[in-house]
Amino acid sequence: MAEKTIDIAQPVLSRNERIADRLRTRFSESGVFVVNVLSSPGSGKTTTILASNERLRAAGLTCAVIEGDIASDVDALACKDAGMPAIQINTGGLCHLEGNMIEQAVDAFDTSVGLQDIDVIFIENVGNLVCPVDFDLGENLSVMILSVPEGDDKPLKYPGIFQHAGALLLNKVDVAAAFDFDLAEYNHVLDDLNPTAPRFEVSARHGQGMDAWCDWLLGQIEAPRV
Repeated sequence: MAEKTIDIAQPVLSRNERIADRLRTRFSESGVFVVNVLSSPGSGKTTTILASNERLRAAGLTCAVIEGDIASDVDALACKDAGMPAIQINTGGLCHLEGNMIEQAVDAFDTSVGLQDIDVIFIENVGNLVCPVDFDLGENLSVMILSVPEGDDKPLKYPGIFQHAGALLLNKVDVAAAFDFDLAEYNHVLDDLNPTAPRFEVSARHGQGMDAWCDWLLGQIEAPRV
């Protein structure tokens, strides 16, 4: 038997919580609303962020994005092409973003754009249904996106991330007819896991349901300012 077991998770999470608290204060003082976007790879996170940006920009808000990926800057470039200030974080294999990474990205925004000139920051977390839940990033809202092709059983297999989310988006509903997705069962499971979080059925690419989602999001953004 080992003489001693060292739990490395606790100090890492404690450090992250301190940074998250620091970020939360900074965001509040700067009037920035932060949305942590969670999902598996391929669910349509970037497309959802871009479609949300269009609608929030029409409402007079300036949105920026922090892109988290294991490698590449494809999504950050797509957001920049859409006129969004964007910072790419490559984790090099890490399956989630952490507070120190976000702090560095926010410093970069403050230098290049001015944090006071940003209304909303979307954090596109690394595509993963487990690890990101454990790391507070100082966000105001965590959003979970599930896409129809992934199947209606994901809330049963990965309950933690669905319980954690403050809003639940079901994306790619425009292709539902091609997949065996049981919407009633999906909602039944969520009724047990997270009955209070609002749910939105959307097609981020084609616009279905996006107005309802963004109207609700806009209400959340404006509420702290009242």
